[in-house]
Amino acid sequence: MDKLLELISDGKFLEATVQTLVYVAIAMGVGGVLGLVIGVALTVTRQGGLLANRPVFWVLNFLVNFFRPIPFVILIAALQPLARVVMGTGIGDRALIFTLSFAAAFGIARLVEQNLLTVSPGVIEAARAMGAGPLRTILTVLIPEGLGPLVLGYTFAFIAVVDMTAMAGVIGSGGLGNFALQYGYRQFNPWVTWSAVIIIIVIVQLVQVLGNVLARRLLRR
Repeated sequence: MDKLLELISDGKFLEATVQTLVYVAIAMGVGGVLGLVIGVALTVTRQGGLLANRPVFWVLNFLVNFFRPIPFVILIAALQPLARVVMGTGIGDRALIFTLSFAAAFGIARLVEQNLLTVSPGVIEAARAMGAGPLRTILTVLIPEGLGPLVLGYTFAFIAVVDMTAMAGVIGSGGLGNFALQYGYRQFNPWVTWSAVIIIIVIVQLVQVLGNVLARRLLRR
């Protein structure tokens, strides 16, 4: 308990919490946008889609299936060379954020595809019959109609990204996961470990509740 109070007074606990939130926010911002684009592309280029294109769908589907199942700790090591090229370093916060965004993009892409496929084809056909082009149909019909399920999908992705940040210490980054391992688990201090766990649970619960409420309101429209 004394060690926990010392870490709180030193600001290390707060610093780790802020680091986790920053990592997740950036990864969800970058990965969320890229995932939405890829997910929409998968939806509209599949057979029978608005812009059916088998080669494009096959390539995108292959990439998502290739990267999505890779455990995050292995992906960190595999993407280190690419992180050095893009971010200028293969370790630290920038490398972690790059890998988080990369993983989030492909994970979210599949969630977006699955949720958009629940949109009634009749609604899309009605928009096309009224003269709406493919882009307009996507932006004004497909995405808005699937917004409720998309919110739930992004909520799930947020929680998954929080889970990924626990591997931050592998490349010298921080966050609550690394904080719990460094000051709690490795120093046999359950107070520190469980304090970090509780903060993570609170963050996840708040986001889950917010996501559920927002999705419920959108689905009732």
